[in-house]
Amino acid sequence: MDRAVSRSPLRRSLAPPRLEIGLLAVTAAALAAGGVCRLVGAAELADLCWGLGTVAAVVPAVAWVLDALRRGHAGVDLIAVLALGGTLAVGEYLAGALIALMLASGRALESAAQQRASRDLRALLERAPRTARLRTGDEVRTVPSAEVEAGDLLVVGPGEVVAVDGLVAGEPAVLDESALTGESLGVRRAQGEPVRSGVVNAGGAFELRATAREQDSTYAGIVRLAQEAGAESAPVVRLADRYAAWFLPLSVVVAGLAWLLSGSAVRAVAVLVVATPCPLLLAAPVAVVSGLSRASRLGVVIRDGGALENLGLARTLLLDKTGTLTSGRPRVLDVVAAPGWQSAQVLRLAASLDQFSPHVLAQAVAEEARRRGLRLSVPADVSEEPGRGAVGTVAGRRMGVGRLSEDAERPSWARSVDNRAVLDGASVAWLTVDTVPVGAVLLRDPLRSDASRTLRRLRAAGVDRLVMLTGDRREPAREVGAVLGLDGVRAGLTPAGKVAAVRAERGRAVTVMVGDGVNDAPALAAADIGVAMGARGATASSEAADVVLTTDRVDRLADAVAIAVRSRRIAVQSALGGMALSLAAMAAAACGVLPPALGALLQEGIDVAVILNALRVLRDGPADRPALTPATEALIHRFSAEHDDLRDVLDAVRDAADRLTDDSGPKSLTTVADVHRRLTERLLPHEYAEEHELYPALAPTLGGPEATATMSRAHSEIDRLARRIATHLTLAGPDGELAPEQLDDLRACLYGLHTVLRLHFTQEEENYFSLAP
Repeated sequence: MDRAVSRSPLRRSLAPPRLEIGLLAVTAAALAAGGVCRLVGAAELADLCWGLGTVAAVVPAVAWVLDALRRGHAGVDLIAVLALGGTLAVGEYLAGALIALMLASGRALESAAQQRASRDLRALLERAPRTARLRTGDEVRTVPSAEVEAGDLLVVGPGEVVAVDGLVAGEPAVLDESALTGESLGVRRAQGEPVRSGVVNAGGAFELRATAREQDSTYAGIVRLAQEAGAESAPVVRLADRYAAWFLPLSVVVAGLAWLLSGSAVRAVAVLVVATPCPLLLAAPVAVVSGLSRASRLGVVIRDGGALENLGLARTLLLDKTGTLTSGRPRVLDVVAAPGWQSAQVLRLAASLDQFSPHVLAQAVAEEARRRGLRLSVPADVSEEPGRGAVGTVAGRRMGVGRLSEDAERPSWARSVDNRAVLDGASVAWLTVDTVPVGAVLLRDPLRSDASRTLRRLRAAGVDRLVMLTGDRREPAREVGAVLGLDGVRAGLTPAGKVAAVRAERGRAVTVMVGDGVNDAPALAAADIGVAMGARGATASSEAADVVLTTDRVDRLADAVAIAVRSRRIAVQSALGGMALSLAAMAAAACGVLPPALGALLQEGIDVAVILNALRVLRDGPADRPALTPATEALIHRFSAEHDDLRDVLDAVRDAADRLTDDSGPKSLTTVADVHRRLTERLLPHEYAEEHELYPALAPTLGGPEATATMSRAHSEIDRLARRIATHLTLAGPDGELAPEQLDDLRACLYGLHTVLRLHFTQEEENYFSLAP
């Protein structure tokens, strides 16, 4: 890969503009020397200096024109050659020297602009790892990274760039993934967790078990995309070439008419002088390259300028469901226990059996148990049947976790679990003890917290049709579509069905397809723009895509579209605005108002203005995400983590309401009292802290305290319901008996509180927590 990188066209294009800088130095020196000679009265010597400066610019200008003609383009550099020759012919040496300086400075400015705009892409290429430290037994030796094979054990030292994709093999690793994701916070990876090439070791040395060769790893794929990045093939740049196609003959015609009607060749030269916008039509590529650079800083790699402009023209967006709109990883939705069992007990036993299973649902169960701090047992005689689950002995009893057989007898509580699984679109892992079901863990792939905000921003950017294409079942797909407000949902699609849907949408508008898996690769290739969620190394989809999101956040797609729209708008604005100013100057020169020397100075100013305007792409735009202070980001991360810790409280509220339905006696009231204790000790302090710490910190970013007013009202309702539950417990008295009307109200309070909390948590996660990386 190193050799490929060193020879890449992009790397050559990023070489220092020595010719432009040398030409700028020569023309500036000639103009200054001529000025000094004129001041001391040596007019002939002054004309000689200015003439030499003009000739110095003619030679490279002719070379640039010939190179453009060989590629089939007749650009505005041809006007510069005509203007330089005209000034020499009519003896306007000062004007010629000014044009030469303008040509040189314009070329140098444009090169410097591309250097600035491309610095992030250049950094991406230059930091590609070249070596790795291979461990063989007790020996550690440095080898070229290209020689690393899957299965090799590597040692990654502090500050080193990870050379290949792999798994943490020993002590946990602390990584800086900002080069891939744009996020500055360090990430901790435990043993067995994946690590992508290109990230930096921000902690102590750790061992890595390679899972791919260098050329098949994440960073190599990103470098390949970056090598292809450039603005030369963008439609907006071809549009600039079309402008030049009529601008060139128009300039010659105006100059000819000025000469014919006035009889003055000087006027014709003046017209050609102000029609010499050498870097003018290069403002479009500067804007496009700036857009590519800005996107790369946010963890979005765009293949080329054409992809960037098409992304800005997109009006239809097609999205896969799993891994794109959802997290792609199952999560425990709820734990249901049979009468006489506790939900924590069910989860602990299920996780004890599942902790060694590679199945994705089993991993989710074990992860949830660890997150809740449950102590897992080590099972004996564990066996696993694909598609059925695991069976083993825990605490001397034979247990199983997974599917129930179709003919298994289901008690009433189990039938309610089946019904809820259908309603929620969830999978169920049943826990059985001696073949009798005693509990169930419901799992579901949750929506990404940033999905709703992303789709709102996409609509604001001009995307007017959002459709989900998924191979999933119709019911869960429709639920996701309803929650997100999609314009259409097509479920149960095969890869071929997705391709057909993409082609149908392309007939209506410029279409973007977003996916993350191997099965999405054909659809990504069929779309006008394919966008791959490449953070987890989906190689097939990334190779087929025009845009790769290197961070596992779908809101980066909205960032990329906003950047693309703004880049295209500024590129066209710069080209058309500069040409309009040039046309006005040409009219003035044709009328004799603008002499050649003054016209050259004016055109220099126009060229500088449009290039500086194109560089505005590098700055934040009005559609960018709100800026957060580090302190506010820290608060968001803190309260987001607390949301995860409080999930069991939400589950307990619902369980207590369910128990009141089955049994209204003292035992159920004991459960309600335990729920109220959790509310008082854990949940209400969390809500109070949000109200008095998080919301005031967010107010400046969101436009004032009114932005959080509805959330504050939800806090009040949560507090009211909690106090109402406490009142019911007080009224129950020492005997734990409730009047029938109290029982109904208490049950309504618990169900209502559960609903308000779920909605409130979801709103905060979508509207506030998704603002922070």
